[in-house]
Amino acid sequence: MKNASLRKIIFAALMAALTTVATMIIRIPTPTQGYIPLGDGMVLLCGALLGPGLGALAAGIGSMLSDLFAGYMSYVPGTFVIKALTAMVGGLTQGRKKYAEYAEHAAEVEKKGNELKTRLLDVMDRDTEAFNVVSAAFGMPKDTDEQKAERSAAIQNGLKGCTKTPMEMMELIDETLTLAHSLLGRFNDTSASDLGVAFLSLKAGIQGAWLNVLINVGSLKDQEFAAEYRARGEKLLAHALPLADECYAEIVKLIDG
Repeated sequence: MKNASLRKIIFAALMAALTTVATMIIRIPTPTQGYIPLGDGMVLLCGALLGPGLGALAAGIGSMLSDLFAGYMSYVPGTFVIKALTAMVGGLTQGRKKYAEYAEHAAEVEKKGNELKTRLLDVMDRDTEAFNVVSAAFGMPKDTDEQKAERSAAIQNGLKGCTKTPMEMMELIDETLTLAHSLLGRFNDTSASDLGVAFLSLKAGIQGAWLNVLINVGSLKDQEFAAEYRARGEKLLAHALPLADECYAEIVKLIDG
């Protein structure tokens, strides 16, 4: 029994490592200027081969590490949840007679989860590009009044770009939270703790993205733009945070009996 458990843990660690490598190295370009990482396939394999619990953990950790190694620290929570949720749903109800009535919904959640992953990766790349624009702007010469004006304008434009991408991340996380909420009452109860962790991580992810929005709008001279993005972010938080707390409370109630 102990040897079997050890082999399963080792296999899960191997799947997590393969997911990291596949996500970071092998990417298929798409017509929308984004890309599909081979790691998406590994995420689904994690759920199919390891089951919803361990599969979600392996997929989430493997995908999360690829972000961490690439320097996308602010997106680690969101990536972990989206990839883990996809793997969990993949291995949760599909092919199980007891949950046959939920199979169609599980397939729909899996499909939408994959779409969210692709959009998430695209936002991450564009966020890095936006940061590079701001960094380059701060390095512009400022010896003359004209140069100072050009530098200031470039910095302001760059900061707007750095505000737009975390706002998109907030929107993606809000969508993912709504998707995860739809699983309540329609999933294998033995995976309740995994879904609970998803709700907690999504809450942390949207709050982290909000902090990135705030730190950028605080330096903007365009007050109309800043006010618009503050309002959008506050609206998303007003929906996402209570929903995350409500979902987490439902999970605790389910586990506690």
